[in-house]
Amino acid sequence: MKLTSQSFVNQGDIPIKYTCDGNDISPALAWSDVPEGTNSFALIVDDPDAPDPANPRMTWVHWVLYNIPITAVSLPEGVLKQDLPAGTLEGLNDWKRTGYGGPCPPIGKHRYFHKLYALDTVLPDLGLPTKAKLEKAIEGHVLSQAELVGLYQRQ
Repeated sequence: MKLTSQSFVNQGDIPIKYTCDGNDISPALAWSDVPEGTNSFALIVDDPDAPDPANPRMTWVHWVLYNIPITAVSLPEGVLKQDLPAGTLEGLNDWKRTGYGGPCPPIGKHRYFHKLYALDTVLPDLGLPTKAKLEKAIEGHVLSQAELVGLYQRQ
């Protein structure tokens, strides 16, 4: 499975408009080469370099989505809750809210991992799961995983 973005290239810089210094909107994402037997997708975007890449102490979660239907092959730039593919459910990011929260690193250049999981099931409604709760729920159901990493450092 492959995850790409027209907004930035893998291991490339994330443009400012997708960050707290810009419009703080989600980048466009697209996926392909989905394995047979996929029944839904889950997406987690996180930053393992928080708060300081020279001394990381936590992984900051920026976006949690699950039950993205198999008919979806992309998410448009700046997607809002009402525009998510039908059936998609949201989880909580580390700002304790749903939706996308863009890069906003306090110091240094951080890596932002966009991880898409192809699942062999449609999950039950988990409420507003954290990343950890979603990861537990998808255990044993991941057919494939794709990753796209973007970089950002505040000026």
